[in-house]
Amino acid sequence: MNIGNKLKTIRKKCLLSQVDFAKEINVSFSTVNRWENDKNIPNYQALKKIKDFCDKKGIPFEIDDEI
Repeated sequence: MNIGNKLKTIRKKCLLSQVDFAKEINVSFSTVNRWENDKNIPNYQALKKIKDFCDKKGIPFEIDDEI
């Protein structure tokens, strides 16, 4: 599974819209949209925010797998 699909799965497990997920990890809606549509990939700082979010929600996400 690519990073875009993983992020979409994480977001949907938490019942969040792209806008709400973007607010949770402090990025713009368009950034989340580009990630999910494989137009861009998260940088290391964004991956860390996603990892922290997943840790709080109890969702497995390994940064090392994405680098």
